Amino acid sequence: MGDMIRIKSAADDGFTFDAYHAAPTGERKGGVIVVQEIFGLDEHVRRDVDRWASLGFEATAPSLYDRREPGFVAGHDEAGMKAGIAHAMSTPLDQALADIAAVRDSLAGAGKVFIVGYCYGGSLAWLAAAKLDGLSGSSSYYGSMVAANASLTPKCPVIVHLGRLDTMIPADDVKAAVQAANPSVPVYIYDDAGHGFNNEDPARHDSDSADLARQRTLALFGG
Repeated sequence: MGDMIRIKSAADDGFTFDAYHAAPTGERKGGVIVVQEIFGLDEHVRRDVDRWASLGFEATAPSLYDRREPGFVAGHDEAGMKAGIAHAMSTPLDQALADIAAVRDSLAGAGKVFIVGYCYGGSLAWLAAAKLDGLSGSSSYYGSMVAANASLTPKCPVIVHLGRLDTMIPADDVKAAVQAANPSVPVYIYDDAGHGFNNEDPARHDSDSADLARQRTLALFGG
């Protein structure tokens, strides 16, 4: 089990935000930044942080909407979707990346620092790989902004995970866009999975796809 900590952003405003943090179990393998879906630091994100910690990584998930609504957590219903999308769209990308950079710096003492993100966080994991220095690997899950930013050149190794049944993100189109610009980036499509397949909400979760994607991410992170 992790706990909440406070981190000062690298943004010009020097804002201090909450983050969910968990210390590694056993041999320390490095640090992992876990970037949330649109729903905030809900139970699924916190569980993912704990999972990475159990695999030997010091893991931290920043609360990226704290400037707008401290402690925001939304359900996976229409109201939660609407609120989460509003916060994501109103959060400047440079600001979110500055918060992620601050988490990177806080984990630097753990050795190599990696990033994994889901949905909104999947987009940010792709952008962070291209725009931030000091990351050793990035695993991007079903990010809606990946295709539009596919021409960016990652500064670290990156892998991308997509669900074939995702009705919001056309997996084949995203793969084509990424590999046209970055042919060395592996893009994995999971035929039995839809959007959010790593999330353990029963309506979204696909355990086989989630397990395989995590194994691939763990291999990228050297775990």
